[in-house]
Amino acid sequence: MCNLLEFYKGKKVFITGHTGFKGTWLTRILLYAGAQVTGYALKPNTTPSLFDLTKTADSINHIEGDIRDREKLAATVKQAEPDIVLHLAAQPLVRLSYREPVLTYETNVMGTVHILEAVRGCGSVKSFVNVTTDKVYENKEWDWGYRENENLCGFDPYSNSKSCSELVTFSYRNSFFANNSAPAVSTARSGNVIGGGDYAEDRIIPDCIRATEKKQIIHIRNPHSTRPYQHVLECLRGYLMLAQMQYLDKNVAGSYNFGPDEESCVTTGDLTDLFCSTWGSGASWKNEAEKNAPHEASFLKLDCSKAKKVLGWYPQCGIKTAVKKIVEWEKAFDNGISAAEITDLQIKEYFNNKD
Repeated sequence: MCNLLEFYKGKKVFITGHTGFKGTWLTRILLYAGAQVTGYALKPNTTPSLFDLTKTADSINHIEGDIRDREKLAATVKQAEPDIVLHLAAQPLVRLSYREPVLTYETNVMGTVHILEAVRGCGSVKSFVNVTTDKVYENKEWDWGYRENENLCGFDPYSNSKSCSELVTFSYRNSFFANNSAPAVSTARSGNVIGGGDYAEDRIIPDCIRATEKKQIIHIRNPHSTRPYQHVLECLRGYLMLAQMQYLDKNVAGSYNFGPDEESCVTTGDLTDLFCSTWGSGASWKNEAEKNAPHEASFLKLDCSKAKKVLGWYPQCGIKTAVKKIVEWEKAFDNGISAAEITDLQIKEYFNNKD
């Protein structure tokens, strides 16, 4: 893994959506590696936010902008002259997508068009990765993992918009980036990520932490839904490996799944049990399934054989370690350790294989 971090030392990396949960962790990794980071995003959509708590804006070229603003985005990319572009900006919530479908499609589909157009107009870019989701697949509720060549057809507006984003990327790769001198273009699909410092709504671990810290019972609406949960650093390492390897060899470009091994595909109820036992005294939950709730898939997992074979990427920590790291992060922060310090420490430990 040292080779991965060494590769990024001095590289100019442009990230969309860097103010989000995953974006902040990604930015902190790149800062640890010594990269020159430009971030383009809206203000964090939660209060508090990991981005603000870590004061990450002070360490990068931080640009506040909307991915739907094509002209501003293109000008920012051109000025930054990045070597690598990582596209994370999105409206990422399923339930919000039912309330705001137009916003979701504008952001997730046209936002992808806009960043790809910006890359087209910037000669410095050699590697582009569009981060989507495991929910891009047509979910048939079967027991085996989805492969990269399965049908793309997300059910809800969020999932479907991400399927569309995949198709847009595929078209641009074949229509505009096919020659040898063009940037390598890939998409990365990952499952549900968890980690310290996540304050989003409608996510299981943040809901657990909020309730427990308020000495309240955790309410779970879909306890029997099975998801591939992984620590946020796992998939981020995958994105960085993909961007690195296709930078060096364009033939690597394509679509890749980054998900946990079988042991980490657990029900929401089992994950909550694990959180409660790891947290200790004061954590408990009950089933509060909603009547007439918006549709959400009950079973979904990924086959990551391609990432393992082509990139040499493997999950490094299981679900128990992931939850342990989250509890360590939250309790350290509650005890006065700064968000930046505990985040950077966990990054250092992870990339030095000490988990």
